[in-house]
Amino acid sequence: MRAFVFPGQGSQKVGMGVDLAAASQSARAVFEEVNDALSQDLSAIMAEGPEDQLTLTENAQPAIMANAIATLRVLESDFGVSLVDAGDCVAGHSLGEYTALCAVGAFSLSDTARLLKLRGQAMQSAVPVGVGAMAALLGADIEKASALAAAAAEGDVCEIANDNDPTQVVISGHKSAIDRAVGLVKDHGIKRGIPLPVSAPFHCSLMQPAADRMAEALAETSPGALALPVFGNVTAAKTSDPAEEQRLLVEQVTGRVRWRESVMAMRADGVEQFVELGGKVLAPMIGRIDRDASTTSLITMEDLEEFAKTL
Repeated sequence: MRAFVFPGQGSQKVGMGVDLAAASQSARAVFEEVNDALSQDLSAIMAEGPEDQLTLTENAQPAIMANAIATLRVLESDFGVSLVDAGDCVAGHSLGEYTALCAVGAFSLSDTARLLKLRGQAMQSAVPVGVGAMAALLGADIEKASALAAAAAEGDVCEIANDNDPTQVVISGHKSAIDRAVGLVKDHGIKRGIPLPVSAPFHCSLMQPAADRMAEALAETSPGALALPVFGNVTAAKTSDPAEEQRLLVEQVTGRVRWRESVMAMRADGVEQFVELGGKVLAPMIGRIDRDASTTSLITMEDLEEFAKTL
């Protein structure tokens, strides 16, 4: 069995998509449709920067999605590989769950771009700049990270945001609590705590205003039928029910990204190969979760050609 997976925030970089667009009309069409949907030349920001504009949450989220979907469209149209025929399920990390849903037809490309633009704006505005923060805990499993978060909270919000792999957990919450947590890592047997360069505390209860906005948006633009099942971030479980997925996307804004558990659930379901589209972030994580899992990252035309030859 094969899962197609889609990266989340942090995988953006200036120049993303340029080579694909130069080589394939299919990729250019994706970027043009996203530009039209957003009434914004997002592809120019992706290609040329400036980096601080691309890193803005409201730009990074649709940009990462557009790059991954462009990669998929090139695979399908230029190399004749259908995701539905070649895959058994999909999953994505945080915003990547929207990309996964777009890939299996639950959302149109234009709707996905608009939803992610709004999601980025809503998450950015939910907490005043400087009030929240996030930190990556290296050498931490979920038990150590949970104990650290509880010790550092002291009445503030300090929660697990991402359970990425057995060696990396991300915490999120009030800056005061995150700063305390970073100072306490050695006491909890954790190698390092690294503050992340983010502008808001994603995936914690401080994001509730953003979850409310996404509930309204998803009520107006709800997912349709899924051509393949998706493993949701919040549950780390498989679903093909559009109504359930709509609810999970709202919960995802404040909820933990259970990526480690999702990979384990896909493996238990029979997935042997994980194919990351448009990034090289998730494949290394999957390798740390299960060394026996086969992983590949598809970014360039050469990557896509080589993958198509294996099918």
